[in-house]
Amino acid sequence: MKILGQEQIKQKIKRLAIEILEHNFEEEELILIGINKTGLCFARMLFDELVKITDIPVTLARVRVNPAAPLSQEVQVELPLEKLEGKAVIIIDDVANTGRTLFYAMKPFLNVLPKKVEVAVLVDRTHKSFPVKVDYYGLSLATTLMNNIDVQILDVEEMAVFLN
Repeated sequence: MKILGQEQIKQKIKRLAIEILEHNFEEEELILIGINKTGLCFARMLFDELVKITDIPVTLARVRVNPAAPLSQEVQVELPLEKLEGKAVIIIDDVANTGRTLFYAMKPFLNVLPKKVEVAVLVDRTHKSFPVKVDYYGLSLATTLMNNIDVQILDVEEMAVFLN
């Protein structure tokens, strides 16, 4: 069942960008870090909206983590960690399920001292198994563990969220 279509996702991205800016308007720079492919795609859409509405420099990067086996390989940030020192960092993913991927994606940030670390997702499922708080979300769903959320973000013209 489709729960968000292209236009709804675009509206949520605009609203999230405004909300992120409202909470970070005094920052010198915003660093958006998307998790893997879909998180980076969603982060890029937020980046595009943010640069339209602010003069604050916004940096976009990716963190790579294996969601199925987060300890099987090193979590990699495609940005020098020193750039995060004293900055507002926003970790971005498409869906927050149990919180495990977000939890392990934050591992490299323990080696630096950002000013703050926040989390943004398109869909937040409310049954977390890991201590991860989502600061910004497009849609919050109280689903069962048996439900599956499928976010399809190919580009701005082809995106949808499905509940299976």
